[in-house]
Amino acid sequence: MKVIRELKFWINSYNKVKSASEELGLAFDFVKEGVISENEVDKQYELAIKLLEDLELKNMLRREEDKLGAVLKVNAGAGGTESQDWASMLFRMYQRWCENKNYKTTISNWQDGDDAGIKTATIQVEGDLAYGFLKSENGVHRLVRVSPFNAQGKRMTSFASVFVVPLVDDSIDIEVNTSDISWDTFRSSGAGGQNVNKVETGVRLHYTYKDPDTGAEQEIVIENTESRSQMGNRENAIRLLKSQLYEIELEKRRAAQAVIEAGKKKIEWGSQIRSYVFDDRRVKDHRTNYQTSDVNGVMDGEIDNFIKAYLMEYGGD
Repeated sequence: MKVIRELKFWINSYNKVKSASEELGLAFDFVKEGVISENEVDKQYELAIKLLEDLELKNMLRREEDKLGAVLKVNAGAGGTESQDWASMLFRMYQRWCENKNYKTTISNWQDGDDAGIKTATIQVEGDLAYGFLKSENGVHRLVRVSPFNAQGKRMTSFASVFVVPLVDDSIDIEVNTSDISWDTFRSSGAGGQNVNKVETGVRLHYTYKDPDTGAEQEIVIENTESRSQMGNRENAIRLLKSQLYEIELEKRRAAQAVIEAGKKKIEWGSQIRSYVFDDRRVKDHRTNYQTSDVNGVMDGEIDNFIKAYLMEYGGD
């Protein structure tokens, strides 16, 4: 049934584009005869272009993992309070974007900054193609502004890193050796009620494993403070562990593909990807060169054009 739904989507979408294109051709003939106005032709043209571009964008999200939800983590970089404030602004930006998409979100980990903002925060995003869209946000985000935390009113540069991995579901089979897991518990901080703050409900998972290719010992550490019960946090930490292990496997596949397609431009996931220059009213993506002057809109979650530019250039690789 899943395959049938997918095929129906492509057939129906193709027919819509074809129909809109044919109607546009007729509209050109009608405007010559004075039957319709040029404004009506423009509207038909915009509709045809939108349908075509939406279909092209969906075609860029054809990998197995693109259809899954996502786990998005924001970490403050060096720079103290300024970078921690920037990390919280970025986190809010993604929350607003998720709200606009009607995605279900759950904050699974949150660590307040020393004076403002956050040190780190993790959000789970559930919804169709969430990972496919959000994978474009992987990397370092740079902020340039006159800092409200600087007494001299100097222009400051700060950084925050964003990590995005697929949120595995029941359709993805990931093997975890439970004997390689160890646990720490701690008291959660922040909002959540007295039970969360006074009882050790927060969990920290340590997973040690050997890389099958290199034989080197690796460790994954995951903190989860979402639930008011330790058991609930343990279950979700396991799910997040599976998501990270799945991402590691995907990275190996990407690396193998990169060797085959060595001539293609390589995207470094950990590199600086975007600059937000508040004073100059400019946000620019360094991978695609797409930029906008609508800084407020971007910080309110309007990042679809950045995502689209990235996917149209690299999504089919």
